[in-house]
Amino acid sequence: MKGHDMHVLILGAAGMIGRKLAERIAATGKMGGQTVDALTLVDIVEPQVAADFTGTRKALAADLTDAGMAEHLIADRPDVIVHLAAIVSGEAEADFDKGYAINLDGTRALFDAIRAVEGYAPRVIYASSLAVFGAPFPPKIPDDYHLTPLTSYGTQKAMGELLLNDYSRRGFLDGIGIRFPTICIRPGKPNKAASGFYSGILREPLNGQEAVLPVGTDVRHWFASPRSAVGYIDHAATLDTAPLGGQRNLTMPGVSATVGDQIEALRKVAGDTAVALIRHEPDPTVAAIISGWPRDFDTARAHDLGFRAETNFREIIEVYLEDEMG
Repeated sequence: MKGHDMHVLILGAAGMIGRKLAERIAATGKMGGQTVDALTLVDIVEPQVAADFTGTRKALAADLTDAGMAEHLIADRPDVIVHLAAIVSGEAEADFDKGYAINLDGTRALFDAIRAVEGYAPRVIYASSLAVFGAPFPPKIPDDYHLTPLTSYGTQKAMGELLLNDYSRRGFLDGIGIRFPTICIRPGKPNKAASGFYSGILREPLNGQEAVLPVGTDVRHWFASPRSAVGYIDHAATLDTAPLGGQRNLTMPGVSATVGDQIEALRKVAGDTAVALIRHEPDPTVAAIISGWPRDFDTARAHDLGFRAETNFREIIEVYLEDEMG
């Protein structure tokens, strides 16, 4: 990374991770240990900029897929570009054209706009997903396991990963792809994602409300907190990418846990009364969707590069209590 102060551009800054990342930069004035003197936040709706940020700040509503928009957004050559702009799995599956337009064409438009600027090769942090892996896979998936997506969303993210590798190899940009675990506990209202219940069965009881569990307690999945999600991006901002070689995409550390593990962690933190608020209502549709999802990962590569997350589910619940209810 260059020695001067950093200009950070966050695309998808109104989403949960984008918002929390912007808040952390505003609060600390830093990213990856380096001073941030300019922060540009972009989303389809105008993001809020934390008032405590002392540097130059801009927020705008923009659509990356509009002609010329990508060129406009990188015109002042930001040093670090965090690309979180995407539509989620359920929506990408329901609306085929929209999924490809935003998740693939938007990404390509951004990378090509960067490529067209002579002598400009910013750090690009690309938000990828575990959805790039589809069954059948080994019980513990290695970082370099071949991409086998079984959804349109996973396919779009896998294409983005391949573009990131190739554009980095050609020297057009300096990319790091981050495959996020399922982020839990998500604050706020339930969303439409098939994975939403993973947060709901904890968040709702912690707030004294009933929650519905659509799957069995033996279902296993891969998790990290919103705080860890922001930490991955922060760490990636100034990481030396030389050890990545041609493989620029990394599965992030997380916690492999069953729904039963989640419920037991909830019991330890909030007692039997909280657990009693979970109502089991089997939903075959949700069960079918998540049966093809990965359950556990070998993340030694990311770990060796300094990426970190929680190590058990109780920690994930405690992060939620501190960050959202503290």
